[in-house]
Amino acid sequence: MTDIAPPTASLTAPSATRREPLSKNESTVTSPKRLARIAGAFYLLVGIFGGFAEGFVDPKMYVAGDAAATAENVFANSGLVRMAVVAHLLDGAFFVLAAMALYLLLDYVHKNAARWMVLLVALATGIICLNAVFQFEGMQVATNSSYAAAFGTAGSNALVLLLLDMQHYGTLIAQVFFGLWLAPLGYLAYKSGLFPKALGVVLVAAAVSYLLDLLAAFLAPDFAKQIHPFLIIAPLIGEIWMVLYLLVKGVRATELAPADGAVIQS
Repeated sequence: MTDIAPPTASLTAPSATRREPLSKNESTVTSPKRLARIAGAFYLLVGIFGGFAEGFVDPKMYVAGDAAATAENVFANSGLVRMAVVAHLLDGAFFVLAAMALYLLLDYVHKNAARWMVLLVALATGIICLNAVFQFEGMQVATNSSYAAAFGTAGSNALVLLLLDMQHYGTLIAQVFFGLWLAPLGYLAYKSGLFPKALGVVLVAAAVSYLLDLLAAFLAPDFAKQIHPFLIIAPLIGEIWMVLYLLVKGVRATELAPADGAVIQS
């Protein structure tokens, strides 16, 4: 596998293997700017699909502690729930693709940190996709009269609430990995020189904010509602900044490999 390296590598690492120019097609594919923009596009899609599913549909369906209201919401908006399930799955798929692109861009900085970044994304994605199953089954129970016939209306409604409870708290658990992946990403961004160092610091702060928000949600739910608006500030700034930087700037031009697309061959 080829590792993308900044131009200083050949000066500071005299023992490194000789640089060999790539073909035009290979150079285009592995260009740091191109990889950055691909990662930015995938990351943007994560925000779009995740925002629709988790930010719009899920809160519209789920009413904590109210089985009748939750079941009624799901029944009345079954088409929207189906769209949310698909959005959750696409969110996960693009999340993994974004992490893979960032791995290719940043693994030369610290390979183990880059691997941990991808692993944490994979764990978060697995949980989110499993949660989508609970949401889909909740919709099935709410819209299929055979469940009401078997368990009664109250029992059917309670089952819908149980499934959406599982989805809701499963999403909170996934937040552990949504937060943790930003720590290696922030470290890699900080050390690479391809991004502003301040961005790397904000991403690490965002990771801490995610974890504090999660702990508060489980340990002190009432207090969590009070501090949540403050704890989402760092994640919003860091992730939006990262997406825009990847899409607009790509990476810092002064840190790019030479124009011939040379890389250090491993």
